[in-house]
Amino acid sequence: MSTTSSEKDLDLANADRGVWLVKVPKYIANRWEKAPGSIEVAKLRITKHYKQKAEVTLRLSEAVLALREAGEQDIPQQHKLDVTTVIHQTLGVFSHTAPVGSSDAVVPDTEKLSMEGKIVQKLECRPHADNTYMKLKLESIKKASIPQRSVQQLDRAVHNFKPVSDHKHNMEYAEKKKAEGKKMRDDKDVVQNMLFTAFEKHQYYNIKDLVKITRQPVVYLKEILNEVCNYNLKNPHRNMWELKPEYRHYKEEKSVNADNLKNNDSD
Repeated sequence: MSTTSSEKDLDLANADRGVWLVKVPKYIANRWEKAPGSIEVAKLRITKHYKQKAEVTLRLSEAVLALREAGEQDIPQQHKLDVTTVIHQTLGVFSHTAPVGSSDAVVPDTEKLSMEGKIVQKLECRPHADNTYMKLKLESIKKASIPQRSVQQLDRAVHNFKPVSDHKHNMEYAEKKKAEGKKMRDDKDVVQNMLFTAFEKHQYYNIKDLVKITRQPVVYLKEILNEVCNYNLKNPHRNMWELKPEYRHYKEEKSVNADNLKNNDSD
């Protein structure tokens, strides 16, 4: 796939410019989002003291404070910014200019990716603990303590309790049970003979293989297996079925042959 120069070029004209990364409370961000672009939202004041760290404060404008909806609490106006210098990190701010024009006719060389600067300081905005902030905090605590679920008393019985859509694993389980229900139960002796024939070939089986061999429902097959087989709970044949000793006819035949060989040797 071809790549044009505008997609891979990065404008680094402002790469050396220092940028502040400011973190403000959510209530300030919400007010700033409501504010139109024509009004002043806040003023930043930097006070330098002799041989001391500069003090940075943020004061919200009266226009932003007036953007209060009905039932909304007042927000603090005065805030302090805690400044932290970025030393062991390299953080940058990038901007992307979308191409001008419609999808059919895009003006060439209008899409641009630029680095606006390197973050040199992080500032965290903290409000002054005045009465306005205390009321705002109390209201937020009250809202957080309201339970999201509540008990509601019904005047009549609800009949539309069946879910509109079902989960995937429930549908797979229902199809599996439906398929098992179609399997006909053979006579108990017939199933036992199939099991004995299978165990003449192998000593251990898991339940899935026995279901394939006998084609019987799992519940019915387990009832028969519990009569003629033992279920191993320990390694190396954990979760495998094995014939009980009294049903291992093939082993008895081997022992008889061994006894005949001993008798022949003694003769």
